[in-house]
Amino acid sequence: MTTGQPATSATLKDVRVRAFVDFWNFQLAVNHEIGKDFRVDWKALGPWLAQCAGALALDPTQHGRIRYEGMHVYLSFNPKSPNDSGLIKWATTVLDRFPGVNLIAKERRPKNPPSCPVCHKEVASCPHCNGSMAGTVEKGIDTAIVTDMIKLAWADSYDIAVLVSADRDFIPAVEFLGSKGLKVVHAGFPPTGMELARNCWASFDVKKQKLPEKT
Repeated sequence: MTTGQPATSATLKDVRVRAFVDFWNFQLAVNHEIGKDFRVDWKALGPWLAQCAGALALDPTQHGRIRYEGMHVYLSFNPKSPNDSGLIKWATTVLDRFPGVNLIAKERRPKNPPSCPVCHKEVASCPHCNGSMAGTVEKGIDTAIVTDMIKLAWADSYDIAVLVSADRDFIPAVEFLGSKGLKVVHAGFPPTGMELARNCWASFDVKKQKLPEKT
């Protein structure tokens, strides 16, 4: 029987939010836009992203609480780099143990050195200083993010995805999820990443929303 009374919070469906963070894309943006001395509070980041994104979609007449379902962090590292050795140790022993955080770490792969445009022979070292021309390249991070976003959507484990990256390569996945009725909210540092942001359901400026800082 219809009573004409508004639904109570107990009868309203919670808004479930998951965050997907491209670690290097995000961290380098923080360094550039806020400063290298700024220390992100990674323990607070996931719930904060969920609140910022959920607030954009929350309709008090239709929705209950904003419910943080977890944060997936995608990190590439070079196993031969001393700096990355410290990073991956922190990521696996500290970051991955925060409540709700799921770390996906992938090794960077060797990149082929440049080739001579005339003879097409690889140039393994600099002819001036004899320094190595070889480097590493990130492999599989974007694919892992897209796969998890779609897989977890298929499993009905979120209503809103927060995507923390400026990479326009995510646009097809965002459009696909949107066509299935799922909301993807972009978190970034405009004007960087605006093409991706325009294709998301909504977006917010991380800097203006006061990114949580570790004290």
